[in-house]
Amino acid sequence: MKKTHIIGLILIAVAIGIILITTGDASTYVGFDEAERISQQDPSQKVHVVGTLRKDAAGQIVGLNYNPALDANRLEFLVQDSLGRENQVIYAAPKPQDFEKSEKIVLVGSMHSDKVFYCDKILLKCPSKYQEGKISADSSASVAAKN
Repeated sequence: MKKTHIIGLILIAVAIGIILITTGDASTYVGFDEAERISQQDPSQKVHVVGTLRKDAAGQIVGLNYNPALDANRLEFLVQDSLGRENQVIYAAPKPQDFEKSEKIVLVGSMHSDKVFYCDKILLKCPSKYQEGKISADSSASVAAKN
């Protein structure tokens, strides 16, 4: 065999190995019911749960428990998943910036036997500053500059 053929086969084997390693770490998007079922089969399996934070009439998050003076690496809150189930979530890290402003959140973690979702990572979807129907204060100035 030629040297280039051997190098080509080695590169293909490395590429296949990388693909297999990456797919083994992939998790799926599920609701809390499915996360509970998956955790009973494989407690170490990580899943993504998409949900919203419940807020009261004043805009405060319902069920939020965060006391940085007591434990800065413990955040507890309630999330309603896309299927309507509400569940307690515990995040063992500091509260993310703009957590209260988020519209939707994606939780990466697993459900434990106590029916609490322990998340390792939180991805926030905050409201866009480009809301449809809102006009910025500079729009009249830019029209005047064009004339």
